[in-house]
Amino acid sequence: MRTAFIKTLCELAEQDERIWLLCGDLGYSVLEGFSSRFPNRFVNVGVAEQNMTGIAAGLALSGKVVFIYSIANFPVMRCLEQIRNDVCYHNLNVKIVTVGGGLTYGSLGYTHHGVEDIAVMRVLPNMTVIAPGDPVEARLATQAILNTPGPCYLRLGKAGEPVVHQIEPEFQVGKAISLQLGTGLTLISTGGMLQSVVLAAEKLASQGYSVQVLSMPTVCPLDEPAIVQAAKQTGKIITVEEHGLGGLGSAVAEVLALGGIPVKFKSLRLQREAMKVAGSQTVLRSSQGLSLEGIVEVAISL
Repeated sequence: MRTAFIKTLCELAEQDERIWLLCGDLGYSVLEGFSSRFPNRFVNVGVAEQNMTGIAAGLALSGKVVFIYSIANFPVMRCLEQIRNDVCYHNLNVKIVTVGGGLTYGSLGYTHHGVEDIAVMRVLPNMTVIAPGDPVEARLATQAILNTPGPCYLRLGKAGEPVVHQIEPEFQVGKAISLQLGTGLTLISTGGMLQSVVLAAEKLASQGYSVQVLSMPTVCPLDEPAIVQAAKQTGKIITVEEHGLGGLGSAVAEVLALGGIPVKFKSLRLQREAMKVAGSQTVLRSSQGLSLEGIVEVAISL
């Protein structure tokens, strides 16, 4: 995903001189494409993420569209006050991009696990929150947030994620993407769980189940009509995300509860008591029931 992001950002920067990129002393072997082509619009702020956010706000007040880039929690949790007061309060064109969403950096431990970021960012005023499901969605999301006024949060995986969309989908901020139609159950995914959800739907179909699959790259603003329609069509919804409480599952539950919609609902997410364990992304996902087998098991039980 990060490769798709930086390639797309370079293409956009060729056409739009307002685009700046700031980083917090990382991104080596990733950001050189931008820094070498646009040295006057690239700043390595150093290990000073709060300053980076302030600088981004100042540039945005000067008419720039500023992308800031760092790992998982560093430009979010460490900079929350600056994001809230400097960026969101003034509704500035600052685009916060994190790499390593979820358990991507699982072996580095809890300090590098991005497992509360969606929950934190989606409650901030004026903030758009997007977690693309594959490199295709990452490219389209990068293009979209450039043209979305105000603060945006773009949550990426790392590198090597598989392409799920063989045909480029229509991408709109605030809209779900339908990958498969079905009548018995709806699986809704955000972020890097998309491939696992698609494979789970295929396995369920081979066992005779009719499954609808929605990718929900935009968590805020949420596509509420798509959720309501899915609930009415299938009567059962499972959300799947590499995130803890307060993310996609919580947002969908709010829509269903406030709408008084009768539906069987299950949120597959990371449990708080297990978040502090270190290990590979694959092992940690499986331990949380976020494997292909785990999704299929919950779907059949529902």
